Amino acid sequence: MKEIQIKQYDVHNLDCATCAAKIERELQKTEGVESATVDFANLTLHLKTTDIPKALATVARVEPRVKLVSKEESPQANNHNHTEATGFRKQVIITSIAGILFAVHLLFENLFHHLPWSWVEYAIIITAYLLAGWSVLVGALSTVRRGQFFDENVLMVIATAGAMAIHALSEAVGVMLFFKIGELLQDVALQKSRRSIRGILAARPERAMVRTEGGYEETTPAQVNIGDIILIKPGEKVPLDGEVVEGSSQVDTSPLTGEPVPVQVRPGDIVMAGTINTASAVTVRVTKLFAASSISRILELVENAASRKAATEKFITTFARYYTPVVVAIAATIAFLPPLILEQAQFSTWIYRSLVLLVISCPCALVVSIPLGYFGGIGRASRDGILIKGSTFIDALSNVKTVIFDKTGTLTRGVFTVDQVVAENDFSADQVLLYASAAERFSTHPIGRSIVEAAKIKNLSVDESLLGEHNILPGRGVRAIYDGKEIIVGNDALLHERQIDHGLCDFESTIAHVVIDGLYAGYVLIGDQIKPDAKQAVEKLRANGVEHLIMLTGDNEHTAAGVAKTLGLDRFYAELLPEDKVRVFDEISAEAHTEGKVAFVGDGINDAPVLARADVGIAMGAFGSDAAIETADVVLMTDTPSKVAEALKIAKHTRLIVWQNIVLALSVKGVFILLGSFGLATMWEAVFADVGTALIALLNATRALRN
Repeated sequence: MKEIQIKQYDVHNLDCATCAAKIERELQKTEGVESATVDFANLTLHLKTTDIPKALATVARVEPRVKLVSKEESPQANNHNHTEATGFRKQVIITSIAGILFAVHLLFENLFHHLPWSWVEYAIIITAYLLAGWSVLVGALSTVRRGQFFDENVLMVIATAGAMAIHALSEAVGVMLFFKIGELLQDVALQKSRRSIRGILAARPERAMVRTEGGYEETTPAQVNIGDIILIKPGEKVPLDGEVVEGSSQVDTSPLTGEPVPVQVRPGDIVMAGTINTASAVTVRVTKLFAASSISRILELVENAASRKAATEKFITTFARYYTPVVVAIAATIAFLPPLILEQAQFSTWIYRSLVLLVISCPCALVVSIPLGYFGGIGRASRDGILIKGSTFIDALSNVKTVIFDKTGTLTRGVFTVDQVVAENDFSADQVLLYASAAERFSTHPIGRSIVEAAKIKNLSVDESLLGEHNILPGRGVRAIYDGKEIIVGNDALLHERQIDHGLCDFESTIAHVVIDGLYAGYVLIGDQIKPDAKQAVEKLRANGVEHLIMLTGDNEHTAAGVAKTLGLDRFYAELLPEDKVRVFDEISAEAHTEGKVAFVGDGINDAPVLARADVGIAMGAFGSDAAIETADVVLMTDTPSKVAEALKIAKHTRLIVWQNIVLALSVKGVFILLGSFGLATMWEAVFADVGTALIALLNATRALRN
């Protein structure tokens, strides 16, 4: 069995959204291709296949002019941009000359008509037509040769040729000219949008200064190896993830997090690729290859977001495929049926009406603006440190009515500190803390680590040679042997399970009970603070239409109740084991799905099963965390809960723009199909409406990129 390869290409010479859809459709039919997505907004192809040559041959067959350049050859992009700019200027000049000739024709039409050399009139008008429509004519011929007839170029040629056949010469040239002007204006708007998107992705570092025997040498980040020493000067981007070895400075993490908060770094601290060194020069030892760096993974995620299409986007692609043939069929019926069955009907009148429909038959406004709107929303979110993995999650976020939070590290800081140690049954506080620290010696849980740290601060050292058996009791605590004694450290449920008398059960703090050889020795009270913006996040979520806010936690009932009350949550579920969280989530989700989508917010590492079950899994605090980036549907690069509300707001704004464009395009086209059918619209008006709608939709889509 052949190995599946994943490749990305820059797509050159692709100037038609329907052509992009055609390439994608044919690739998906090609043997060996598992998935293929052509992103017209960014001019990229994402390909997953076992047979690269066969896939490339399909592209060459469907669109021979299209050139694919592997992302590895991206340095050619500058030359490509220069060539595009030159070609655009050439088209503007040619179209301008055509416009001048057309204006001359209109001004002197009557004069030419009454002169012996009236052929001059036809020479001028035909020259104007050929200049304005040459690229359209060539494109139409190429398309017809491949047996494809429902292309915008073919339809425009048929419409204008039909107008000439019924002696509407001026109208034919005018329609072609304004169609070409509209294409150029759309190209300007599209290029502007692409530049904005590329600006969002500009966090990619381009150079690295690597220490060599002779000093420092400039190279690309992809060529730097783990262990190499790199120099980062003030104002430069950090090119790779690494550890500071010399110097101290401040770094701006806003390119990754969206928050311009300077972070102090010293020798031993980790710096992330894509952040900006703002103060002093530092030298850094590289700890990850560029391909494995956080910035590389983030940019790859944003660029690949187009492959996860929303249902709306898929519908528009399918709709566009059938819309044009249906309108052409209606146009053909209007052209020939009425003259055959109505005595007074004239072919020229009804053919003209059908030509109006042909002019309005291209769904470009939808095919271009909808994907661009979605990608604009994804790009806008990434600028704020919110990574949305595809337009399908934009739609899901916009319809979220229930948000379920994990407590620790999500609504609270997750940084535990020992507030108090209480001893009972003739044990001392130091004994309780020492034995608890011994039991938690190898714990990775934040509570266990806080106990170990508190013992260190009090200089209570654990003799590891006295440590024996050690067992983790999931969701309840730990059991260990130390100095020949059985130590149990855990929650209230564990003590009830083991029938150990321990006095009070209800505490409004996190508590770790300590049992030594079956005798209750006391407890450790551990504090965890609510995040400063957690309350604000809850308020913003309600303002964005979220109706149910729920918290899940393994903490005790009283601690959970205190947090829920402070934040104003609707419900909470406490003392949950990891498997309990999945069960409770499923119960809540089954109930909530009648009203809308369900989102779960966690740390992306310990909550993977629940994140996977949610309509939208949101991982928080993923700055530098590969696991979080892999697990969730939406990744928040900081640990601020208010980013959840920001993600919902961006999603709603984006979806509103998408639906504005859908309603606008379908309304205008529907109106002109009716007006054209009843002879109430001209070809001039139809081409203005078609081009104008596409331009308005395109410009509206770019709003998704802005605040």
